[in-house]
Parts: sequence; C-alpha cells; structure tokens
Amino acid sequence: MISALNGALDDIFRAMKLRRVWIALAQEDIGDQHRRTTLGPLWLLVNYLAFVGTFVFVFQPAGKDAAGYSAYVAIGLMVWFYLMEVISLSVPLFKREESFIEGTTLPLFVYVMRLTVQSAIRAGYAVAGCVVILLISGPALTPAWLWSLAGLLLILLATPALITVFAFTGAFFPDSEFIVGNLMRVGMFLTPVFWMYNGQGGVQEYAYHWNPFTYFLDVARIPILANEFPANAFSVTGLVALAVWAIALVLLGRYRRQVVFMI
Repeated sequence: MISALNGALDDIFRAMKLRRVWIALAQEDIGDQHRRTTLGPLWLLVNYLAFVGTFVFVFQPAGKDAAGYSAYVAIGLMVWFYLMEVISLSVPLFKREESFIEGTTLPLFVYVMRLTVQSAIRAGYAVAGCVVILLISGPALTPAWLWSLAGLLLILLATPALITVFAFTGAFFPDSEFIVGNLMRVGMFLTPVFWMYNGQGGVQEYAYHWNPFTYFLDVARIPILANEFPANAFSVTGLVALAVWAIALVLLGRYRRQVVFMI
C-alpha cells in the first residue's frame, strides 16, 4: 500500500511539473471542438442558457414555489452538467489517449489533468451564464455567496480523483462506458437538479437524502438561495471527495503501468 501511494504521488508530482503541457492540450481541445463555428466556445454559453430557459418554462411550479425557481435550476444545471460531463468523458479517457500513452512516457496523471482543465474551461461559460441569471432573477448578492464559491472549488478539487477512478473503471470494464452514460442520464431525474424537495415521502425522499449528487448541488445552491452555510452538504461532499481521492491514489499507484496493456 505504501509503495502504491508513493508511486501515485510520484506520478502526480511529475504531472504537475508538466502543467504547461496539459493546459495547452486542454485549450487545444476546446479550440478543436468549435473550430470554424461562428460563435466558437460561446456555443457552450448558448446551450446552457437554452437548457435553463427550457426547464424553467416547462417545470416552473405555481404559487410561492415559483419564486427563485430560475436561480434554483440555473445552479442545479450548472453543477450537474459539469459532473455529468466529467464522469461521462472520464470512462473512455485512457482509450481516447491510447496513442499518447503508448507512444510517450508522460505521467498518466497528465491526461487526467488535461480533462480536468478542459471541463473547467467549458464549465466557466456555464458559470458566467448562471451569474447573469442569478443577478436577473433576484437573489440578493450577500457574503454567503462566497460559500457557494468555496463549494465550487471543493467540487473542482474532487474532479481529478473522479476522473481517475472512472478512467480506470473504463479501462478495466469497457462496457462501463455505456452503463455509466445511461446511469447519468437516468440520474438527472433522481437528483434534485430541476425538481424541488419539500419534505415529500417515497422515491423523492430517498433520491434527495441518499443521493451523493444532492450534496454536490447543495454546496453551491444553498448559500445563494438560503443565504446560509450548508454544513451538512459540505461535510458529505468533503467526505465523498476524500474517499474518491483515496481510491484514486490506490488505483493510480497500482495500475498506472498496466493501463497500456488494458487498452
């Protein structure tokens, strides 16, 4: 175990020294995805705003629950789309980077950070759109918003671990790409992204309290909507992040050299 941990940390430290490499690769990825388009990466902002507008138009509740629903959906979709993209793209990551892994001696964590930066850049457009919606829809700008920023940073810190775990999962079990993709699509309806939990029983109660994604959304949403520090959400999200990092370090330490044979 100690040997695996040392190997993982060595791979991570060597990757950090090559930060210019994975930052440049991530920026190139974003440029390639929108090459020759009229709006370029601004399409990411347009797509986000279109989704928020559609969900608000279709699902906005009547009565007192309507107040703040736009902000509720805007924050929920911003975080959920980020998590869904990170997890979905992580599963085939090593297969996608096969030529680099086989042809270079770059640390494996370089590819993890490449996807991390790429996802963060893409999410930045959604964050900009979310801020505009929040300013228009009415939640007062208060110091509690800083806790929301801290929640987003916590999610960002957990991202490389999530990518590592799901990338190894995809390397071990190729079918997991389709399984995870389907689960994430279904998971959107089992997570309070656009529906609000008001103490109902049944499926919604379990989907709210026992779904770890709920707490990832709440660390960003509660400080803005309720103007308070979500201690429970931060505790659960932090524990999940630590657990995922522990698994990621074990996988990276033990199997980083075997990945080339798995893909």
